[in-house]
Amino acid sequence: MNYGLLIKHPGEFGVNESFWNKKNVFLTGHSGFKGSWLSIWLNKIGANVTGYSLAPNTSPNLFDVCSVKEKCNSIFADIRNYKRLEQELIKSDPEIIIHMAAQPLVLDSYEDPIETYSSNVMGTVNLMNISRGLNKLRCILVITTDKCYENQEFNEPFIEGNPLGGYDPYSSSKACAEIATAAFRSSFFNVQDYGKTHHVCVATARAGNVIGGGDWSRNRLLPDFIRGISNSSCVSIRNPLATRPWQHVLEPLAGYLTLCEKMFNNGNQYSESWNFGPNKGSAKNVEWIARKFKEIWGESFEYEIDNSKSNSHEANFLELDSTKAIQSLGWDRRYSIDETINNTINWYRCFLNKESSMLDFTLNQIDEYQKL
Repeated sequence: MNYGLLIKHPGEFGVNESFWNKKNVFLTGHSGFKGSWLSIWLNKIGANVTGYSLAPNTSPNLFDVCSVKEKCNSIFADIRNYKRLEQELIKSDPEIIIHMAAQPLVLDSYEDPIETYSSNVMGTVNLMNISRGLNKLRCILVITTDKCYENQEFNEPFIEGNPLGGYDPYSSSKACAEIATAAFRSSFFNVQDYGKTHHVCVATARAGNVIGGGDWSRNRLLPDFIRGISNSSCVSIRNPLATRPWQHVLEPLAGYLTLCEKMFNNGNQYSESWNFGPNKGSAKNVEWIARKFKEIWGESFEYEIDNSKSNSHEANFLELDSTKAIQSLGWDRRYSIDETINNTINWYRCFLNKESSMLDFTLNQIDEYQKL
């Protein structure tokens, strides 16, 4: 069977809203791009969300634009502050933890590798160790990245069993977070001991290059495009042939929610690593994305190729094989790459043109995704 071409029926792969209603969820990184989208979605389906993260570091940002603070119990604190993290976890007494807090950028990891490792590795270790004492906890999902694999540029999609690694500090730190999570699972939440000494399932999720409305991070392709449009400036494109598994932010978030539900309801069967990426063969290079963006946006967007050699190494090819998630979780991709870019552009157009409430627009995009 070609799992990239599964026939989709409305609602078949949808998030089970009744499952999430009144569930106590502790979400780290809730003020970030993906975290804000997930906070909005969780609130929409009735979850009681405690968010823990640093304050947003860009202006504008999705957290403020969509008033996410009003949708959860929002705590601005550092994941590396063990005592504060312990205090808030005990107070919230979660049933589900989704750990997204991280230093998320490759280029920033070159500028400050110590912060990258301390946030991405020790932040994860702190959370995992504190979780050992939480009485109501049933599952932990640690979000890492497609870049956690040892990339030898074989131009083949990565499967979950491939070796972990990382050339740059960011990628390496995420591989370290994977290894640390696996060690805590083996040592304290062992699948063989589930139902005997504990009732906690632990999994990790590795997603592709996520795009969507509301991202203003530095050195990310689509946010750079939007800044160029806002400033009426030509955008310089680096690494035009770098190929990535681009996907809309709602795709992996749907996978995360589905995986948590499976872990909660089915014991230890899902306590492992999972890929969530676009269809096989649909990864596109940076220049292709720029051309497609210009085609959809129009003449007001201009870009140029920067052919100068960067001093910072970045992988040439990344792609994920998500067969396991499709087979075992019932998750599947709903957007083509064209639909992904179009939905992203529609969000930014609405924001720049001040057409409506961005929270309402974001909720409408979640609704439309769910109906596919």
